[in-house]
Amino acid sequence: MKKYPPIVAPLLALLFLAGCSQSADDSARIQYPLTATVDQADDYHGTVVKDPYRWLEDDVRENPAVREWVDQQNEVTRRYLDAIAERERIRTRLTALWDYERYGLPNKESGRYFYSYNSGLQNQDVIYEQTTLDGEAKVLLDPNTWSEDGTVALGTYYPSHDGRYVAYLVQDGGTDWRTGYVMELEGRKVLDDKLEWLKFTGLTWAEDNSGFYYTRFPTQEEAGKFITTNSDQAVYFHRVGTPQSEDELVYARADQPDWRYGVRITQDNRYMVLTISIGTDSRYQVAYRDQQRGDTEFTMLIEGFDYDYSLVGNIGDELIFRSNNGAPRGKLIGIDPSSPEPENWREIIPENENTLSWVSHIGGKFIANYMQDAQSLVAVYDQAGNFERNVNLPGIGSVSGFDGHYDDPETFFSFSSFNSPPVAYRLDVATGAVSLFRETTAVFDSDDYIVKQVFYSSKDGTRVPMFISHRKDVEPDGNRPTLLYGYGGFDIPMLPGFSVTRLAWMEMGGVYAVANLRGGGEYGEEWHQGGTKLNKQNVFDDFIAAAEYLVANDYTNPERLAVMGGSNGGLLVGAVTNQRPDLFAAALPAVGVMDMLRFHLFTAGPYWVDDYGSADDPAQFKALYAYSPYHNVKTGVQYPAVLVTTADTDDRVVPGHSFKYAAALQKAQAGDAPVLIRIETRAGHGAGTSTQKAIENYADQW
Repeated sequence: MKKYPPIVAPLLALLFLAGCSQSADDSARIQYPLTATVDQADDYHGTVVKDPYRWLEDDVRENPAVREWVDQQNEVTRRYLDAIAERERIRTRLTALWDYERYGLPNKESGRYFYSYNSGLQNQDVIYEQTTLDGEAKVLLDPNTWSEDGTVALGTYYPSHDGRYVAYLVQDGGTDWRTGYVMELEGRKVLDDKLEWLKFTGLTWAEDNSGFYYTRFPTQEEAGKFITTNSDQAVYFHRVGTPQSEDELVYARADQPDWRYGVRITQDNRYMVLTISIGTDSRYQVAYRDQQRGDTEFTMLIEGFDYDYSLVGNIGDELIFRSNNGAPRGKLIGIDPSSPEPENWREIIPENENTLSWVSHIGGKFIANYMQDAQSLVAVYDQAGNFERNVNLPGIGSVSGFDGHYDDPETFFSFSSFNSPPVAYRLDVATGAVSLFRETTAVFDSDDYIVKQVFYSSKDGTRVPMFISHRKDVEPDGNRPTLLYGYGGFDIPMLPGFSVTRLAWMEMGGVYAVANLRGGGEYGEEWHQGGTKLNKQNVFDDFIAAAEYLVANDYTNPERLAVMGGSNGGLLVGAVTNQRPDLFAAALPAVGVMDMLRFHLFTAGPYWVDDYGSADDPAQFKALYAYSPYHNVKTGVQYPAVLVTTADTDDRVVPGHSFKYAAALQKAQAGDAPVLIRIETRAGHGAGTSTQKAIENYADQW
């Protein structure tokens, strides 16, 4: 049997902050910063709602009082966490586990392969290029040279079709705002081109490689740029070598400030396709320009924001879409713009019992990625929609990749699971042969761990899947430290995937569980809608039922059970902690949406009305108010240990959500368990976080 490092044994008796008697004694003596209150109340459809911590919504960059509060809270949190002897041992082990080579999947363009690589502890991945798979690798972009603290990151990059340029987006300090640059590959010369006010955009190169299409928001004042809502996005064309002020406006609708756009050009350069959205739901309008015909204006192909129409590509005149119109679990259809009426659409791959996540058009085949009970299943079809084969996968896990051109003979994909780091494979599209491209060398034995799937019943009888992972020598005894993770929203599925941080938890003897809650995308649009708006309580019921399953089946007990989630998952953790404080020993809500009455007033918040609803609607207000974490903290309740995490530069879910929730919880806590908030600097909603910051964060949480 494998010998585990000395960190394991002592931690079996220490769940989280609440599990150590020394920590519990210390928590009773915690002197939280005194948080000022204001006399703020709002009338929602006849219900008056107090908001005593409204002032904490202000941007820390602009309000010195908020900055002082943040500094005081961080001081209390650091003093508490740094006093836990096990923290340093956890940090050391996390660092060791993180130190392994990681390869990204190749992106093939202009006869070259581009991919990311991290030697182990580099703060940011480095982008390499090589002309053949076994050729010499050369550094293309190294974000580690862009800042001393590793907080300036590469968002995405886009090589031109002719291999002359690469356009790329830079993210500074975790913000969603991006800055665009252009580099000549030959000589690695960064040009003077600089594009600003970019957010939620990709880049699409023109056929002649003279420039690219992108979307941007209007220029605004620096003050408030990280908290104000984003509207009036527009599509532009940037010609390489010219200033952004000369970019050509391609499409905008001043009468529709909430519309957002995605631009793609089919690989044969026949069509430019504009996908128009109004929120986070996959409900699109679609417009196009026929470039072969010389169109200068867009023609609306699909109107109404009713269903998903995700562009896959084209076959001659016919545009190919994944859609859920009449197929909640997804199907593949073809639409000829010359006869766009629905009765003329071609059904290429019909809906089946599995959920169709996405489709690639490569090598004259359609590669369809399905979810089968929240696990990946990949099928290959010919262009007529005839099934040919499944792609052989190693086991319970998830895949990514399968990118490329419609005439490429090869594509690449990655497979991972809770006990398996991502392994990159090459697929010969014509033969179906799978070969290894790159294998990781993580310092642990995946055979020492098991991954299984169970199903349990929620409050209303709905059958919900859950993954459970742990070391093979860990036997359920009713007393295992157990971490339950969930999300449950925005049509996003929780699939089995590898994380060094979860591995560290399991290595210490902990059980790790992931519940596939309603609101996610595991079973198609009906499953998604079952956890939105007036149905949102279903998500919390599903999560509570998952916790009860783990207790009833002797994995753990309420004194050894923690819950964790981020963003929408942070909302989830906040809500269930309020509703069932007796069921959990610790809660880890990260970058959560905690004020459900005002979320739509900040940055990307208006887009989330699709999932949450809005307090502007009387019926939706009632549902939101009933579970909003900030508004449902009750004085005199013994809450579990809570470590709220956020970042002062998060402009996706503004940190005011977490600030207000933590302040309310600290005041209300009647028990001895600590209520702490950890506020990171120069790190946003999660993307672009440096390796070092991630290690420190998880050391604090574990």
